[in-house]
Amino acid sequence: MALLRARNPKASNAAEIEKKIKRGNALRQGSLWQSSRTLFTLLLVAVCVTAVATWLYLTSLDGDITETLASQREMVSPQPRVFSVQCSEDYENHKRYPGCTPQRCGRAVTDAMVTREEAHALRRLAERGLALAGSEGGASILDLHSGALSMGKQFVNIYRDVRERIQAVVAEMFGLDPTLMYLTKPTFFSRINSTAAKTQHDEYWHPHIDKVTYGSFDYTSLLYLSDYGSDFTGGRFVFMDENGNRTVEPRAGRVSFFSSGSENLHRVEKVTWGTRYAITVSFTCDPAHAIADPTLP
Repeated sequence: MALLRARNPKASNAAEIEKKIKRGNALRQGSLWQSSRTLFTLLLVAVCVTAVATWLYLTSLDGDITETLASQREMVSPQPRVFSVQCSEDYENHKRYPGCTPQRCGRAVTDAMVTREEAHALRRLAERGLALAGSEGGASILDLHSGALSMGKQFVNIYRDVRERIQAVVAEMFGLDPTLMYLTKPTFFSRINSTAAKTQHDEYWHPHIDKVTYGSFDYTSLLYLSDYGSDFTGGRFVFMDENGNRTVEPRAGRVSFFSSGSENLHRVEKVTWGTRYAITVSFTCDPAHAIADPTLP
């Protein structure tokens, strides 16, 4: 057999060539498999990294929120959703006004006081007024009284009616005599977007107490003119309690109101996209700090 193979070099060469071809095919198949496995691994890593990044981003948005008192998707109606909290000792350091100074404290949310159509009408007026008086930073305010003349009769009529309804529901919830509650300043439109702050006045997200910040406030109310999640992201209102943070998600026409002492320490999240519009309407028990509704000459 060895003699025969030696005498047939062509057959020997063909066998060697066939072996080399098979070996080459095997190497190529192995290389392709290795490349496919590497590509799959890279894709899997990319998917995992994306998932982790998304989770971290969502956690950064919601991580400090313990409870949502009212979400944007739900309708809080017909009765306000009321949350009682213990009054702080702050009130012992201020003059008391029977029939108005808080005897019980808390916070509440309602979607039954102002219609979405009224909220959208007020938002259009706010957009018009703030187009002339906006800040270069992320937060702009327009005092309702100084802006009333330029906004005209439509604003004054809608605002006065809305203010009276808000005052009535605040008085009912806290057991007050509404004739002993007075509108006080500042009462204002606010517009917040994601523009970087230019001054400390633009840094709206710091925790604060309204009674300390403004002095005259005894009851604070917020009327939202835009929707969390569709008009803007971020921008939720957060009550900062000892046992957790509780949020109200803005909804056009929603009124959130609360006693203004340190029992309701709060902040607003930074707006990350879009524009958030609201009206702050505040009440005092001290007649010396009362202001009248805006009027036209």
